Amino acid sequence: MQSFLQMRRIRRDVASLCSDNEKLQAVQPTLQDDSDESVRPLPHDDVDINILSCARRLEKEPINNSDDEVFVVGWDGPDDPSNPKNFSMTVKIGTTLIVALIAFVVGAASATDAAVLKQSSEEFHVSDVVGSFSTGAYLNGYAFGAVLAAPFSETLGRNIIYSSTMVLFMCFIMGSALAPNIGGQIVLRFFAGFFGSTPLVCAGGSIADLWDQMGKTYAFPLYGVTGFGGPVMGPVIASYIGTEMNTWRWAEWINLFMATLALIIILAFMPETFGPLILKWKAEDIRAVTGDSRYKAELEITHRKFSTRMKVALTRPFVMAAEPIIILMALYMTVIYIVLFTFLDGFTFIFDEVYDIGQGLTNVCFLGLFIGMLLPSFLIYPVYKITAKDLAKVHSEGRRDLDPEVRLWFGMLGGSISIPVSLLWMGWTDFASVSIWSPLLASALFGYGVLCIFITVYMYVIDSYEIYAASALTLVTFMRYSVAGGMTIAGIPFYRNMGPHWTLTILGCISALLVPLPYVFYFWGRKIRAFSKHAAVKV
Repeated sequence: MQSFLQMRRIRRDVASLCSDNEKLQAVQPTLQDDSDESVRPLPHDDVDINILSCARRLEKEPINNSDDEVFVVGWDGPDDPSNPKNFSMTVKIGTTLIVALIAFVVGAASATDAAVLKQSSEEFHVSDVVGSFSTGAYLNGYAFGAVLAAPFSETLGRNIIYSSTMVLFMCFIMGSALAPNIGGQIVLRFFAGFFGSTPLVCAGGSIADLWDQMGKTYAFPLYGVTGFGGPVMGPVIASYIGTEMNTWRWAEWINLFMATLALIIILAFMPETFGPLILKWKAEDIRAVTGDSRYKAELEITHRKFSTRMKVALTRPFVMAAEPIIILMALYMTVIYIVLFTFLDGFTFIFDEVYDIGQGLTNVCFLGLFIGMLLPSFLIYPVYKITAKDLAKVHSEGRRDLDPEVRLWFGMLGGSISIPVSLLWMGWTDFASVSIWSPLLASALFGYGVLCIFITVYMYVIDSYEIYAASALTLVTFMRYSVAGGMTIAGIPFYRNMGPHWTLTILGCISALLVPLPYVFYFWGRKIRAFSKHAAVKV
């Protein structure tokens, strides 16, 4: 609906522009006129054209048509209301929250099955380890779906990808609710994860579409708090379904209801934010009004076939696997996700078996993690002030863009150290003789660290790799979810054989090795990026 209204507004603006005699001036700048911001080269080597003028400067008199001439449609100045970065603050915050809602819904679906694992395993007559394959398959579906999400969204736009994948996600969630056997459920859950992976990669692009450098400082944490809460709140949502309703299937039906609500909100309120697609709409309207086929958007003249973009999208992430920034950041997120998703099984051993609080209340204990994830909100203002000061320094040096290292503050302000501390705290106070509030508070500290590192990794990777950010995030996403999917299956025997004390100790020690990473990149990140083939060095 919002995309349709956008198209109508653009059509109305173009018609108004074409009827305004003052704006119908014959403008024919040359490529050498650097002072004219409307004249700009295309960033693609495979385009051989002569750019005469931005389409916002319409010709009063027709000029000789030529196959090697084209008017490139651009924004109508820095304040063009069609530009997503000029949307009102209400629209930008609302759109960011809608993207976060999508992430919340598909994230919650990844974890609700774990809350009713006992009931589903009993119905299908399989062990808990086999039953946990449904969660592992969903996460592996995430990993493979994320590889394809970015190129589709950069060709067809954000909205069509969010809405279409949500419909397909709902179909497979419904199938999972009706699955007659464990094999069918595992397959259906894999494809639900595959189509639910869209916000994992596209969300970063949507936020970049809307917000400038300073705006991302508070917009991305806003997305993170809401979106990352899905896997943590999933068990809470399904906490008493297995015990009160004596069935696991209602966990999937609740996922379907939430997805339906999200789809309605997407269709009713979410505008298109992908700038090149909006300019394509504008170019189509100008051609319709003027009858001049030379007006084209950059997206229409790059001459790169979709198959070519797919080939690049599928290969570049793995070509970039040798990048030290990506390797270490992906490793960090992978370790965090191993801990987070093994908690889906491990909380039974940590809380239920030690404190004998029952299946339902054990899943409610995930609220401790979620409360901890709210705590980084208090860091937004001080980090914003630090970022503003850094931006002023950058401008004073004659540079334009922030150094990516400023994005590491969330990780440095206790985010990295809190993860091993919380795991060791939880592991060695998990005794019936110690109050249950001790491991609960430890889980809140873990939630704080998880979100801080999530914000740090995503923002640092996006700013470090710029035009290659989608490929970098694709690799980070693929690694963490493929490994986490496997570890979810191994989580039950790991906790059962090692016990929660030593399991959490091992995970805490592994995460302790990664504590210095934000500090290392803060002090030496610029030098590391200088040796990278794909990372940007700000000038």
